[in-house]
Amino acid sequence: MKVKGLRWFIIGLIFLATVINYIDRSALAIMWGSSDQPDSISGSLDLTKSDYGLILNIFMVFYALGQLFSGKLFDKVGTRIGYVISIGVWGLSSFLHSTVRGLVGLTIFRSTLGLSEAGNWPGGVKSNAEWFPIKERAFAQGLFNAGASIGSVIAPPFIATLFVAYGWRTTFMVIGSFGLLWIIPWLLVNKSGPKTHPWITKEEQKHIIEGQSKADQEATSETKGLSLKQILSHKESWAIVMGRFFLEPIWWLFVGWMPLYLADVYGFDVKEVGMFAWVPYVGAALGSIAGGLFSGKIITKTNSIDKGRKYTILIGGIIMFLGLVATVLFGDSPERFVAIVFFVLFGFQFAIGNVQTLPSDLFSGKSVGSLAGLAGMVGVFSVILMNFLVPIIQEKFSYTPIFVAIAAAVPLGLGAIYYFAKEIKSVE
Repeated sequence: MKVKGLRWFIIGLIFLATVINYIDRSALAIMWGSSDQPDSISGSLDLTKSDYGLILNIFMVFYALGQLFSGKLFDKVGTRIGYVISIGVWGLSSFLHSTVRGLVGLTIFRSTLGLSEAGNWPGGVKSNAEWFPIKERAFAQGLFNAGASIGSVIAPPFIATLFVAYGWRTTFMVIGSFGLLWIIPWLLVNKSGPKTHPWITKEEQKHIIEGQSKADQEATSETKGLSLKQILSHKESWAIVMGRFFLEPIWWLFVGWMPLYLADVYGFDVKEVGMFAWVPYVGAALGSIAGGLFSGKIITKTNSIDKGRKYTILIGGIIMFLGLVATVLFGDSPERFVAIVFFVLFGFQFAIGNVQTLPSDLFSGKSVGSLAGLAGMVGVFSVILMNFLVPIIQEKFSYTPIFVAIAAAVPLGLGAIYYFAKEIKSVE
């Protein structure tokens, strides 16, 4: 049996995994509630906001460590088995949230959830490097990243509906099962890489392999990856590490703090937050796809990976920067603020898909996941630092210095990419 466009089935499954990823990670916040709501998680387990803050920080620490660990794991066992391990553990962890009796249980399963969910990103980057020619990788990464935005759009109403009908314990059982069930089609479809897959057509196989770098073409299962020390000895690697450090907090600021901002500044209740907060993620989904298409067209037109990636990252950065400045100058109503954030997240995803694709542009084989995981870990630790500072700054001043700070981070992130990667091409 031959399947036309097999690579799109592969990225489609990874897109679905990303949607599941964001549903699973969002469930705790959506069902947390307050202590005076006996059916909520906090009410039924007698937990406080301080307990929630502790759980959130522990999740982020293990998520950061998971980026590095899973990058090495995927390089060692491959994307097929790497995804089975990653989504298997996070699906089981999500399911087991239904069994907890207090803070300790939640802390344990949020730790394993963060550690395993992190694997989705280095795994996706590595899979795209295997299954897509260079000019299509940013578009594939954009589709993959769009799963995060779509998951953020559908999670609140979906989880809330399950919660109202069945309660939080059953809801965790249902959403945890999604990841475990996902493993079945993944193993059936992703039998091996494009060089040896029995279902791939000769035309698609040729299209993929001839569109990859020479190092990718020559890589085999026996090819050894570089150590992190060897990877970082190439200054181009620092373009990704530092770029992720400065840019990553922009996405997570709005994911983690926008509902609180709407409540604090505009007095929104939970229902009103739900009516507004999903809108910017539509912009993010559009930006993911548009950034991939745009860079692919530039690469095809100029035959230059460097121009395709840098032009796209620059345009996305400009949109982000102007949008963040606009939140301070013009975000004086909830409608304007949400509309501006729509464009901020559009610009972020327009650019970040290409930033995340850079490891596969610079390296091949068993080094791609390692660099992607390291950069992801550094980016998440930057987010942890931001999450520590936001409540302090907000309480002492306002949200304005926070928006100014992350706006200033945009040119620093772009500057790092342009400075360390004079030309984006294979360093091997």
